[in-house]
Amino acid sequence: MKYKRVLLKLSGEALMGDRQYGIDPERLSEYAKDIKEITALGVEVAIVIGGGNIFRGVAGAMHGMDRVQGDHMGMLATVINGLALQNALEDADIKTRLQTAIKINEVAEPFIRRKALSHLKKGRVVIFGGGTGNPYFTTDSAAVLRAIEIEADVILKGTRVDGIYTADPEKDLNAVKFDHITFDDVLRKGLKVMDTTAFTLSQENKLPIIVFDMNKKGNLLKVISGENIGTTVNL
Repeated sequence: MKYKRVLLKLSGEALMGDRQYGIDPERLSEYAKDIKEITALGVEVAIVIGGGNIFRGVAGAMHGMDRVQGDHMGMLATVINGLALQNALEDADIKTRLQTAIKINEVAEPFIRRKALSHLKKGRVVIFGGGTGNPYFTTDSAAVLRAIEIEADVILKGTRVDGIYTADPEKDLNAVKFDHITFDDVLRKGLKVMDTTAFTLSQENKLPIIVFDMNKKGNLLKVISGENIGTTVNL
């Protein structure tokens, strides 16, 4: 395997499957099977999930809600998604731990870096919920922060699109896909990969990002194996 330890970033919307909101159990099961394939090969996996399928703090703020309150609700949404994914992984016989940036001791461990590293070394999947624990920071920022803290080799951003394009491929049929692109070129071209805070943090710590289609079966294994799937962003 090309990568030994990875941070998988999933959007909350990815868990909806074909639904308009909420969580699709079939999609969770598919993800669990894909993750099991790579853990069986000895790859250490940590996961950060968004909460957009349930609630977004930014959306709440646009409708008059206090932004901090909205972001706290969004953090709780990521914990709900984390619990759902933990259940799916354990149904697939994958030992899993959920750690949260905000204390919810009855349902999850608090995030402790040393404990997270210990879990990973023992072959357990670790899900990080609650974002960074702070308002105004996205789960993209949480993903990069946790990846740096656990010394991951790469961030795998699983999306419904098979990479980074010159424009939105769902809206522009002439959009061209990049196989490889530098951090500087992404910023220069104004391409949307992650929010600026998260992207800059990844760049400063020389942490590569691979954007790929997580919904295509087998793609996660191909990425881990070093196949040219999706788009790789590095220095």
